[in-house]
Amino acid sequence: MKRSKDENIMRIIGITGGVGAGKSTVLSYMEKYCGAVVCQADKTAHELEEPGEECYSRIVAQFGNSILSADGTIDRKRLGSIVFGDRVSLEKLNAIVHPAVKDRIQMRIREEKGKGTELFVIEAALLIEDHYDEICDELWYIYADEDVRRRRLKETRGYSDERIDGILKSQKSEEEFRTHCHVTVDNSGDMEETCIQIKKALQWEEMKNSGRDETR
Repeated sequence: MKRSKDENIMRIIGITGGVGAGKSTVLSYMEKYCGAVVCQADKTAHELEEPGEECYSRIVAQFGNSILSADGTIDRKRLGSIVFGDRVSLEKLNAIVHPAVKDRIQMRIREEKGKGTELFVIEAALLIEDHYDEICDELWYIYADEDVRRRRLKETRGYSDERIDGILKSQKSEEEFRTHCHVTVDNSGDMEETCIQIKKALQWEEMKNSGRDETR
Protein backbone atom coordinates (compact mmCIF):
# COMPACT_ATOMS: atom_id res chain seq x y z
CA MET A 1 0.00 0.00 0.00
CA LYS A 2 1.39 3.40 -1.00
CA ARG A 3 1.45 5.98 1.80
CA SER A 4 2.42 9.63 1.81
CA LYS A 5 3.89 11.40 4.81
CA ASP A 6 0.91 13.70 5.10
CA GLU A 7 -1.82 11.15 4.64
CA ASN A 8 -3.12 8.93 7.43
CA ILE A 9 -4.02 5.60 5.87
CA MET A 10 -4.95 2.86 8.26
CA ARG A 11 -3.40 -0.48 7.39
CA ILE A 12 -5.84 -3.34 7.95
CA ILE A 13 -4.40 -6.81 8.42
CA GLY A 14 -6.45 -9.98 8.71
CA ILE A 15 -4.94 -12.83 10.71
CA THR A 16 -5.93 -16.48 10.56
CA GLY A 17 -4.46 -19.95 11.05
CA GLY A 18 -5.18 -23.33 12.54
CA VAL A 19 -5.89 -24.00 16.19
CA GLY A 20 -2.73 -24.12 18.29
CA ALA A 21 -0.70 -22.04 15.84
CA GLY A 22 -0.29 -19.25 18.39
CA LYS A 23 -2.46 -16.52 16.90
CA SER A 24 -3.20 -15.03 20.32
CA THR A 25 0.52 -14.66 21.03
CA VAL A 26 1.03 -12.85 17.73
CA LEU A 27 -1.94 -10.57 18.40
CA SER A 28 -0.66 -9.70 21.87
CA TYR A 29 2.76 -8.82 20.47
CA MET A 30 1.30 -6.64 17.71
CA GLU A 31 -0.95 -4.86 20.17
CA LYS A 32 1.79 -4.25 22.75
CA TYR A 33 4.79 -3.48 20.55
CA CYS A 34 3.42 -2.49 17.12
CA GLY A 35 0.67 -0.10 18.19
CA ALA A 36 -2.02 -2.26 16.62
CA VAL A 37 -5.69 -2.07 17.54
CA VAL A 38 -6.78 -5.72 17.67
CA CYS A 39 -10.30 -6.92 16.93
CA GLN A 40 -11.18 -10.60 17.36
CA ALA A 41 -14.23 -11.93 15.55
CA ASP A 42 -15.05 -14.44 18.31
CA LYS A 43 -15.13 -11.74 20.99
CA THR A 44 -17.25 -9.52 18.75
CA ALA A 45 -19.68 -12.40 18.23
CA HIS A 46 -19.96 -12.93 21.99
CA GLU A 47 -20.75 -9.23 22.45
CA LEU A 48 -23.49 -9.39 19.80
CA GLU A 49 -25.05 -12.42 21.50
CA GLU A 50 -25.58 -10.61 24.80
CA PRO A 51 -29.18 -9.65 25.79
CA GLY A 52 -30.24 -6.49 24.03
CA GLU A 53 -27.62 -6.86 21.32
CA GLU A 54 -28.29 -7.43 17.64
CA CYS A 55 -28.09 -11.23 17.43
CA TYR A 56 -29.59 -12.20 20.77
CA SER A 57 -33.31 -12.20 19.95
CA ARG A 58 -32.79 -13.81 16.55
CA ILE A 59 -30.77 -16.68 18.04
CA VAL A 60 -33.35 -17.28 20.78
CA ALA A 61 -36.17 -17.18 18.22
CA GLN A 62 -34.34 -19.72 16.08
CA PHE A 63 -33.22 -22.16 18.78
CA GLY A 64 -35.68 -21.62 21.63
CA ASN A 65 -35.50 -20.67 25.31
CA SER A 66 -33.81 -23.96 26.19
CA ILE A 67 -30.46 -22.39 25.21
CA LEU A 68 -30.80 -19.71 27.92
CA SER A 69 -29.16 -19.71 31.32
CA ALA A 70 -31.09 -18.76 34.46
CA ASP A 71 -29.99 -15.13 34.08
CA GLY A 72 -31.34 -14.95 30.53
CA THR A 73 -27.98 -15.02 28.76
CA ILE A 74 -27.26 -17.52 26.00
CA ASP A 75 -25.57 -20.64 27.34
CA ARG A 76 -22.97 -21.26 24.65
CA LYS A 77 -22.42 -24.88 25.70
CA ARG A 78 -26.13 -25.64 25.23
CA LEU A 79 -26.19 -23.81 21.92
CA GLY A 80 -23.00 -25.55 20.84
CA SER A 81 -24.43 -28.98 21.63
CA ILE A 82 -27.25 -28.22 19.17
CA VAL A 83 -25.36 -26.71 16.26
CA PHE A 84 -22.02 -28.49 16.13
CA GLY A 85 -23.60 -31.87 15.51
CA ASP A 86 -26.02 -30.53 12.94
CA ARG A 87 -24.74 -28.84 9.77
CA VAL A 88 -28.10 -27.20 8.98
CA SER A 89 -28.41 -25.71 12.47
CA LEU A 90 -24.82 -24.45 12.34
CA GLU A 91 -25.48 -22.77 9.01
CA LYS A 92 -28.55 -21.06 10.46
CA LEU A 93 -26.53 -19.77 13.42
CA ASN A 94 -23.72 -18.59 11.17
CA ALA A 95 -26.21 -16.79 8.92
CA ILE A 96 -27.34 -14.78 11.94
CA VAL A 97 -23.98 -14.10 13.53
CA HIS A 98 -21.36 -13.78 10.81
CA PRO A 99 -22.86 -10.88 8.81
CA ALA A 100 -23.52 -8.98 12.05
CA VAL A 101 -19.93 -9.54 13.21
CA LYS A 102 -18.55 -8.26 9.92
CA ASP A 103 -20.79 -5.18 10.09
CA ARG A 104 -19.67 -4.46 13.66
CA ILE A 105 -16.00 -4.83 12.69
CA GLN A 106 -16.48 -2.46 9.76
CA MET A 107 -18.04 0.03 12.17
CA ARG A 108 -14.97 -0.26 14.39
CA ILE A 109 -12.73 0.28 11.38
CA ARG A 110 -14.53 3.55 10.63
CA GLU A 111 -14.21 4.61 14.27
CA GLU A 112 -10.49 3.83 14.37
CA LYS A 113 -9.86 5.64 11.10
CA GLY A 114 -11.51 8.67 12.65
CA LYS A 115 -9.11 8.44 15.60
CA GLY A 116 -6.08 8.31 13.32
CA THR A 117 -5.22 4.69 14.07
CA GLU A 118 -2.53 3.42 11.70
CA LEU A 119 -2.68 -0.35 12.23
CA PHE A 120 -5.86 -2.37 12.70
CA VAL A 121 -5.66 -6.15 13.02
CA ILE A 122 -8.62 -8.51 12.61
CA GLU A 123 -8.41 -12.12 13.81
CA ALA A 124 -11.05 -14.55 12.59
CA ALA A 125 -11.11 -18.33 12.27
CA LEU A 126 -13.19 -18.00 9.10
CA LEU A 127 -11.29 -15.03 7.71
CA ILE A 128 -11.06 -16.62 4.27
CA GLU A 129 -14.53 -18.18 4.17
CA ASP A 130 -16.23 -14.94 5.23
CA HIS A 131 -14.32 -12.93 2.60
CA TYR A 132 -12.49 -10.56 4.93
CA ASP A 133 -10.14 -9.94 2.04
CA GLU A 134 -12.81 -7.47 0.93
CA ILE A 135 -12.07 -5.21 3.90
CA CYS A 136 -8.43 -6.09 4.67
CA ASP A 137 -5.35 -4.80 2.87
CA GLU A 138 -3.65 -8.15 3.39
CA LEU A 139 -4.22 -11.54 5.02
CA TRP A 140 -1.62 -13.20 7.25
CA TYR A 141 -1.42 -16.94 7.90
CA ILE A 142 0.02 -17.87 11.29
CA TYR A 143 1.61 -21.27 10.78
CA ALA A 144 3.08 -23.82 13.18
CA ASP A 145 4.24 -27.40 12.63
CA GLU A 146 1.57 -29.97 13.48
CA ASP A 147 3.59 -31.54 16.30
CA VAL A 148 4.05 -28.09 17.85
CA ARG A 149 0.32 -27.38 17.62
CA ARG A 150 -0.51 -30.74 19.17
CA ARG A 151 1.87 -30.14 22.07
CA ARG A 152 0.44 -26.67 22.72
CA LEU A 153 -3.14 -27.92 22.67
CA LYS A 154 -2.32 -30.67 25.16
CA GLU A 155 -0.36 -28.37 27.47
CA THR A 156 -2.61 -25.29 27.40
CA ARG A 157 -6.08 -26.78 26.86
CA GLY A 158 -5.72 -30.35 27.99
CA TYR A 159 -7.04 -31.73 24.70
CA SER A 160 -6.79 -35.44 23.97
CA ASP A 161 -5.23 -36.80 20.78
CA GLU A 162 -8.69 -37.84 19.61
CA ARG A 163 -10.10 -34.35 20.05
CA ILE A 164 -7.10 -32.78 18.33
CA ASP A 165 -7.47 -35.20 15.41
CA GLY A 166 -11.09 -34.11 14.95
CA ILE A 167 -10.23 -30.40 15.09
CA LEU A 168 -7.34 -30.65 12.64
CA LYS A 169 -9.43 -32.68 10.22
CA SER A 170 -12.16 -30.01 10.19
CA GLN A 171 -9.82 -27.10 9.45
CA LYS A 172 -8.33 -25.83 6.22
CA SER A 173 -5.14 -27.41 4.95
CA GLU A 174 -1.82 -25.60 5.05
CA GLU A 175 -1.95 -25.29 1.25
CA GLU A 176 -5.36 -23.59 1.37
CA PHE A 177 -4.19 -21.07 3.97
CA ARG A 178 -1.04 -20.27 2.02
CA THR A 179 -2.96 -19.92 -1.25
CA HIS A 180 -5.30 -17.27 0.14
CA CYS A 181 -2.93 -15.34 2.41
CA HIS A 182 -0.33 -12.78 1.41
CA VAL A 183 2.04 -13.38 4.34
CA THR A 184 2.99 -16.54 6.26
CA VAL A 185 4.44 -16.17 9.75
CA ASP A 186 6.08 -19.39 10.99
CA ASN A 187 5.35 -19.53 14.72
CA SER A 188 6.85 -22.99 15.26
CA GLY A 189 9.95 -21.72 17.04
CA ASP A 190 10.60 -19.21 19.80
CA MET A 191 8.95 -15.81 20.03
CA GLU A 192 12.10 -13.97 18.98
CA GLU A 193 12.01 -15.69 15.59
CA THR A 194 8.32 -14.90 15.22
CA CYS A 195 8.87 -11.23 16.08
CA ILE A 196 11.53 -10.89 13.39
CA GLN A 197 9.04 -12.17 10.82
CA ILE A 198 6.31 -9.83 12.04
CA LYS A 199 8.62 -6.82 11.82
CA LYS A 200 9.69 -7.82 8.34
CA ALA A 201 6.09 -8.26 7.22
CA LEU A 202 5.23 -4.83 8.58
CA GLN A 203 8.18 -3.41 6.62
CA TRP A 204 9.22 -1.17 9.49
CA GLU A 205 12.58 -0.27 8.00
CA GLU A 206 10.97 0.82 4.76
CA MET A 207 8.45 2.92 6.69
CA LYS A 208 11.20 4.57 8.74
CA ASN A 209 13.22 5.40 5.66
CA SER A 210 10.18 6.99 4.05
CA GLY A 211 9.73 9.22 7.10
CA ARG A 212 6.99 7.23 8.85
CA ASP A 213 7.86 5.53 12.11
CA GLU A 214 5.49 2.56 12.39
CA THR A 215 7.14 1.33 15.59
CA ARG A 216 5.29 3.84 17.75
